[in-house]
Amino acid sequence: MELYTLPGSPSARKVLAVVHHLGLAVEVRTLDFLKQETRQPGFLALNPNGMVPVLVDGGQTLWESCAINQYLVAKAGGSPLFPDDAAVRADIARWQFWEQAHFNKAWGTLIFESIIKPRNGLGEPAAEVIAFFQRDLARFAPVLESHLAGRTYLVGDGVTLADYGLVCLEGYRGVTPFDWTPFPNINRYLDHMREQPAWVKAAPPAAAVAA
Repeated sequence: MELYTLPGSPSARKVLAVVHHLGLAVEVRTLDFLKQETRQPGFLALNPNGMVPVLVDGGQTLWESCAINQYLVAKAGGSPLFPDDAAVRADIARWQFWEQAHFNKAWGTLIFESIIKPRNGLGEPAAEVIAFFQRDLARFAPVLESHLAGRTYLVGDGVTLADYGLVCLEGYRGVTPFDWTPFPNINRYLDHMREQPAWVKAAPPAAAVAA
């Protein structure tokens, strides 16, 4: 299997964490964001969206990190990361969809506007966009805060695919223009998840450019 990534990509890191957690043999192909390698015809043939991660397994090509992670569990022959129980699996999938559509969408947009754009010469931060997604994140953070009361993980008593998805932006918590102090459960949860061995192993180089 081959996994296409960008240095510092949160979505790629969530897949790398699952690769390490499962102990799978995967060849990692790291692309160059500044050279726009994800916009080249060869890569666009793998993912017309021009985004990472992309997994190639023989004749199977997959993009979208959550789909890739579910596939990796199947390739590993099963795992508590995404167990066979239908109700538990649905709960994990629910949180995967939620973090991508709501929580991490808002958080990720704040990161892009306030950090990624100016760092990479993509323009000045748009104040109105930042304000909109600050409100959006403030809307969804209480949902997570309430759910995590008395919990260590999102679903059940151990780490699952949902956790590796939700934690993917934790490295930006301290520099995101958002007040995390009203959310002690979220802070506790992110502090715990960032110490997970597979998550640590998937960390990008300190100088990586996120995209």
